[in-house]
Amino acid sequence: MQPMESYDAVVVGGGPAGATAASDLAQQGRSVLLLDKAGRIKPCGGAVPPRLIRDFAIPDTLIVARARSARIIAPSDRTVDMPIDGEGYVGMVDRCDFDEWLRRRAAMQGADWRQGTFQHLTRDVQDRPVVTYRTREGGSVSVRARTVIGADGANSAVVREAFPEAEKIPFVFAYHEVVRSPQPTASQDAVFDGTRCDVYYQGRLSPDFYSWVFPHGDTASIGTGTAVKGLSLRGAVDRLRRDAGLDGVETLRCEGAPIPLRPRKRWDNGRDVLLAGDAAGVVAPASGEGIYYAMLGGRLAAEAVGEFLASGDAKALAQARRRFMKVHGRVFWILGIMQRFWYVNDQRRERFVSICGDRDVQRLTWESYMNKELVRRDPLAHLRIFFKDLAHLFRLVSP
Repeated sequence: MQPMESYDAVVVGGGPAGATAASDLAQQGRSVLLLDKAGRIKPCGGAVPPRLIRDFAIPDTLIVARARSARIIAPSDRTVDMPIDGEGYVGMVDRCDFDEWLRRRAAMQGADWRQGTFQHLTRDVQDRPVVTYRTREGGSVSVRARTVIGADGANSAVVREAFPEAEKIPFVFAYHEVVRSPQPTASQDAVFDGTRCDVYYQGRLSPDFYSWVFPHGDTASIGTGTAVKGLSLRGAVDRLRRDAGLDGVETLRCEGAPIPLRPRKRWDNGRDVLLAGDAAGVVAPASGEGIYYAMLGGRLAAEAVGEFLASGDAKALAQARRRFMKVHGRVFWILGIMQRFWYVNDQRRERFVSICGDRDVQRLTWESYMNKELVRRDPLAHLRIFFKDLAHLFRLVSP
């Protein structure tokens, strides 16, 4: 009987969070098993800010399109364009290729990358974690770990096993269809623009979130999300495709998955298990942005696990959440308030789109998004936005 394999860390889930954690831990010289369920692609618009491209050394080959503006569509079908100043752009990635590249990079750094489905988390006679997974061939394998990182999505099996008392956090269910991009036209009024992200704030498509058409070069992502049970997301996307003039283009694949809208109150079990990515709830409310926050969470998880492995002090694991919330907690709080207020009905959505037409709002929004930090300079611009928001809140101005 062969002895059970042992690792410093077993990372469950090979998305951006898990692959980043595995890569960083391998670079630390730690033995890492990256366990990924093959064939799973999360529905995602695929937008990544320049900060992510810089911080995580993403090659240009993975950037399938560069969005240089956004178009916001109100319930009345009125549009507001939000151009990015200068040479700035938002990178667009296809999650099918992007996630695979991240996993391969982790393997190149030294992580043991395997395809398998997590089954159980138990403990050996020395109270160390034992991860059992099912192979692609149907067999069952168990490995021993000093630590486990659960990066296996919003419906995390690691959470169910290691955090039985974990609180329930709100979700939206997202669904998108990846389609063949239409051929470009010479018209400046073209419905589809390969350098523009279209965001629809319309209750008939999503009563509590938003819908999108995002360019991916040769393909495009058309999707929506909602927490309202019983709403047909496929039907909403069908309507969106007709509205966007994309009902006749070829559909390549369809994907759906839940997206969390609030970070969990606790990411570690106080012993040897730590969460990252969607499992930790690090998707921004209102925007649904998750790739950057997932990769940052994976990096912070790797740092915390490295400190725990070096010191043996389980308190080090809590540093991952503490460091994340110190930098981004206020942004998540603000976005949560914004979603709960502005997304509640079409009257408020109409006013929200009006606010998006303000140049101060556009400039500060893009600066915050692209650099992933609140813009603290230019207090007069913030003051102007504050009073404009009040005017819309009290309906002192027309939408």
